Amino acid sequence: MVSPPRSGDKVAAGGGVLVTARKFAETYIAPKASAWEREGAVPRRAFEDAATAGLRGILVPNDFGGCGLGFTEALEVLEALAGANAAFAFALWVHNNATNTVARSGTDFHRNAYLEDMLKGSHIGAFCLTEPDAGSDAAAITTHAERHDDGWTLNGTKSWVTNGAQADILLVFAQTNPGAGVLGIAAFLVPADRPGANRTPAYDLPGAAAFGLSDIIFEDCKLSEDDLLLQPGEGFRAAMAGINQARTFVGALCCGMLGSSLETALKYAASRSAFGKSTLEFQGVQWPLADVATDLEAARLLTRHAAEALDRGETAITPAAHAKKFASRAAFDGVSNCMQAMGAAGLRDTYPLSRHLVTAKMTHFLDGTTEIQNVVIARALMAQHGIKIE
Repeated sequence: MVSPPRSGDKVAAGGGVLVTARKFAETYIAPKASAWEREGAVPRRAFEDAATAGLRGILVPNDFGGCGLGFTEALEVLEALAGANAAFAFALWVHNNATNTVARSGTDFHRNAYLEDMLKGSHIGAFCLTEPDAGSDAAAITTHAERHDDGWTLNGTKSWVTNGAQADILLVFAQTNPGAGVLGIAAFLVPADRPGANRTPAYDLPGAAAFGLSDIIFEDCKLSEDDLLLQPGEGFRAAMAGINQARTFVGALCCGMLGSSLETALKYAASRSAFGKSTLEFQGVQWPLADVATDLEAARLLTRHAAEALDRGETAITPAAHAKKFASRAAFDGVSNCMQAMGAAGLRDTYPLSRHLVTAKMTHFLDGTTEIQNVVIARALMAQHGIKIE
């Protein structure tokens, strides 16, 4: 087990990476975002360029070649990237999280085989958890890994795989013993070019090309014992821990989009004239934007609260649910209000708001729907007050 960086080291590193992220978002992502959308994909080179710029293994310990940030510092980095293009920020984050999983949970074989290329961004990582009939209920996955004397055979379909359209390394959660339920779920590291691993073309989702979403279909895909990353039982626990982290970072994505939209709308309204004065002087424009600012502050506080709980080693189940639920709602409503303040100009692809609006809606489904967050919160409420429902 690698010791986490000392807090002073993390603060210094976090500040430097945050400056890098803001510069990368402004000078690299923002100028290319519209073209990526028109072309329907993000070039593979973008992941390498992000690593070269210093966004390399954000959560990966320093001893393994990463930035070694804690969750609180990392969410600020993600928010900065999301302001330019939240879909690519999420795709980059999924890759970084896959890299972190290899570093922290992998064997020497896994690290020697994959880690350096993933840190450099030349090999892109993806998580394969969701299935066509198992979305929010991760325990219901049916992708099956059957054990043999010389390894495993993997069969099943994974859907809504971020980076699936071009990933090189697939972290696949599979059931090894249906009778064991969640205790049978394991995780495997599968090279995407392995025979029997087949990807569909990227989903055609307007405004969301940078996610690189696709299906991954496994048909008698042969795996060795070395491909096993997490033993049966460990896979589900890791998936649940990863989901709580992901929900926190979805909150950060939403804050990035909301902050970017608010700044864009303020600058536009201040420069636009109507009836002899700036449109920003009208109360009908000011007040909706003031509401957006309040929601942004609240979303940031909830997201930070969840990240601080993760940094303390807590599961952060309920704080993460609160953060994702509130931030996703605030982002969708807030981006819409910012677009309204800009009039029809807010629809133009010279501004990021139309992309943000699509992505903000998608955050209602990422890593558990809003309804699932309500289930989590309601269960916590009942437990807190000692209420049992028969």
